[in-house]
This record gives sequence, structure tokens and C-alpha cells, in this order.
Amino acid sequence: MLVLLPPSEGKAASGRGAPLKPESLSLPGLGEARAAVLEELVELCTGDEEKAREVLGLSEGLRGEVAKNAGLRGAGTRPAGEIYTGVLYDALDLATLDTAAKQRAARSLLVFSGLWGAVRVTDRIPSYRCSMGVKLPGLGALGAHWRRPMAEVMPEAAGSGLVLDLRSAAYAAAWKPKGEVAARTASVRVLHAPTRKVVSHFNKATKGRIVRSLLQAGAVPGSPAELVEALRELGYVVEAEAPAKAGSSWSLDVLVEEIH
Repeated sequence: MLVLLPPSEGKAASGRGAPLKPESLSLPGLGEARAAVLEELVELCTGDEEKAREVLGLSEGLRGEVAKNAGLRGAGTRPAGEIYTGVLYDALDLATLDTAAKQRAARSLLVFSGLWGAVRVTDRIPSYRCSMGVKLPGLGALGAHWRRPMAEVMPEAAGSGLVLDLRSAAYAAAWKPKGEVAARTASVRVLHAPTRKVVSHFNKATKGRIVRSLLQAGAVPGSPAELVEALRELGYVVEAEAPAKAGSSWSLDVLVEEIH
């Protein structure tokens, strides 16, 4: 099983570990595309601060993020699973998983990123600010920048099992599963059962809990249908229908009664 996660806007501070070693990151086929984004981002943030803030969509209160980006090459690193914070990651709570579940997380979780393309939670990275929605002056829109290299590396990364896609729309734009990979891909919406509406904050929290539940249970569903069965066994209320068109991904609705 491969689980595709969005990053978080909020991030922990860079660690005290050794500076970034790009060659050590997972999915080495993304190396050239990563280097291009890193070079332009650092150059942008070491220049005109106001221009950098505008390009990155940063408010006045986030001015310090520009300087942080400027120092990316020399900043300390820590595992990506510690860098990413926010609602989904708080609910996932990787640090408190047992050893076996942490090992499963290391193998199965892949976090998409405007800067790195995608990293595993064990990859050591510095804290940064660069969303997939950014349009850099030289490279252009990052979603488009990542499509070709992602198309080359992701089918192999997906392996032969289930792909659980929990990304937000901006990050899903960087890679869309196709063909037989799409047929074993499932995306999830979290709906407030009484209203049948998506609630953003709770949507993220529930997705984090779903991933945690699967990791703790050691569940390894091999297909969307097996995922539905596994989630129901774990106590989730799931609605799903097989796609009408062959080679299409599944869409699952997880229904929740309480918003907390």
C-alpha cells in the first residue's frame, strides 16, 4: 500500500542535524527537478524580499519564511515526518506509533511537496515554505513543473498494491494515476453524516486518523474494495461504488457523526 499525503503549510523548525543532502532523498528520479526548484527558490529569497513574499503568497506576518528559504542549503534537517505539522499530522501522530507501525509508515507514506516533489516521512529535510500552488518566475507553476518527472517515477513507486490518495487538489495536480495504477487507486472524502458536507478541518483530522488506524492494525489492503472492507472492520462508516469505467480510480466517502 502506498499512501499519498499533502504536506502542511505549518512546519516545525529545521533540526540540528546535518544540512540537506539531496542525493539521500527517496525517489532519486526526481533529483533534477528538485535541484531546479531549490536553486530558483533560494535565488528568489536571497534577492528582493517583497518580490519573494508576493511570489510565495506570504503575508506580512510570514516575512521570516523568506529568510528561512534563503538559508535552505545550510539549514539543519530532521525527518519529514517531524517537519510536517498541522491537523492531519497531529491526528496521524507518527511519534507515538509502535515500532512495527513506524516501519510500515516509513515504507508506505509519501508526502507531496512543491519543493521536493514527494518525500518519504524518513527523508531528512529542512523546514521551508513553498506550496504546490506557487508560480516561480523561471520555472512557472510548480504543479506543471512536477508532472513529467512524477509521471516517470510514480508508477514504479506505486508498486503493485493499493494507492490511497489523500492529497488536496493542488498536490493531486502534480501526478494523476493512470491505467492499471488508477484502477487500484482510491481517494477519500470525509463527510459530516447529517449534512453530507465536507468540513475542511475535520476532513484533515479524520484522514490522519484513518492512516493511523491502518498502520496500527497492520492492514495491507491490496485494492480499493479491500480498503473499504478494512476501514469498515476498523469501525469507519464507508460508502463506495466501483467506478463505472474500467481503469478509473475509486472515490470513497467516510461518514462521521461528530465534528471534533
